[in-house]
Amino acid sequence: MDFSFTEEQSMLRDTVASYLADHYAFDQRRAALASEPGWRPDVWKAFAEELGILGAPFAEDLGGLGGGPVESMIVMEEMGRALVVEPYLGTVVIGGGFLKHSGHPDAAALIGKIIAGEAIFAFAHAEPQARYSLADIKTTARKDSGSYVLNGHKAVVVGAPYATHLIVTARTDGGQRDAVGISVFIVPRGAAGVTTRDYPTVDGFRASEVHLENVRVGEEALVGPENHALPLIEKVVDEAIVATCAEACGVLRKLQEGTVEYTRQRKQFGQPISAFQVLQHRMVDMFIQLEQSVSMTYMATIKVTDEAERAKAASAAKVQIGKACRFVGQNAIQLHGGMGMTDEMAIGHYFKRATMIESAFGSVDHHLARYEFLSFGQAA
Repeated sequence: MDFSFTEEQSMLRDTVASYLADHYAFDQRRAALASEPGWRPDVWKAFAEELGILGAPFAEDLGGLGGGPVESMIVMEEMGRALVVEPYLGTVVIGGGFLKHSGHPDAAALIGKIIAGEAIFAFAHAEPQARYSLADIKTTARKDSGSYVLNGHKAVVVGAPYATHLIVTARTDGGQRDAVGISVFIVPRGAAGVTTRDYPTVDGFRASEVHLENVRVGEEALVGPENHALPLIEKVVDEAIVATCAEACGVLRKLQEGTVEYTRQRKQFGQPISAFQVLQHRMVDMFIQLEQSVSMTYMATIKVTDEAERAKAASAAKVQIGKACRFVGQNAIQLHGGMGMTDEMAIGHYFKRATMIESAFGSVDHHLARYEFLSFGQAA
């Protein structure tokens, strides 16, 4: 399998890495998190106007760069290295994914706004009772006089505090856990009846509890087929899983590199602790976990457009990423000692992000079970 990058993809990586190195230093990130918005709109504007990366995975006829999952992987990995909190995943990967794959009549116009940095999306899918199930939905959407009326509660909607649009999954038919009867809607965040409780997450992002009370939207808000949107949701979420794995690779690399550098500086018994063989073995194990994660992410990225292999590849990569986030993160903190968790040291912030990624879109156990189910289904 060929993992080499094209010249254009290498240039994209260099461009993103160079910009973040100049404009997204650790202290700048801390200052942004402490500010009222909790993010940097100027950076988002630069992503759109200076770098053009908000159009990286979109076709050229939509105003994009003509890329795809590989380009999203490259961008997300570099964002992981810098701990970027701006909503690239929710807007470009998830929001853009729903628009690209659904055949929505306004897809071209909305994607144009994404590329221009004008539209920001947040994925409102999780509910308190659902855990990782995409089909366990209590939120309802009832047809009424040529429109839909939405009611329900969505939990931990990452990026919602600064979103312009919410992508809401709702039940238009069937029982709470039925695979059939699920639909997807684009809801303006400022629509009447939408209320949010905003808060920071442990890794520095911002999220919201979103309550929908008799929120009325037109029929044009429907994304994909009515009652049969679960396959579309699964496809976009698999793409989001693979992109999150790419972000994790950037986070893990910084954890591993930062730990190696620290052990070269920290001395005990008159020599750097990196000279101790048992710690060398530990850091080699960290490096192996990192390289396995990169390989699994590359494989999943290549297979994410293959309908027959997409789901299994995404779950397999997420299992490896989940294990690596725990192993590399916890060992990085252990080798730094208690100071590794202080707010002043970057390593603690990378550990927090790795911990959140470990359970994002499903834990290791969840994806092991899903992989087993998919394998059994194919074998049968």
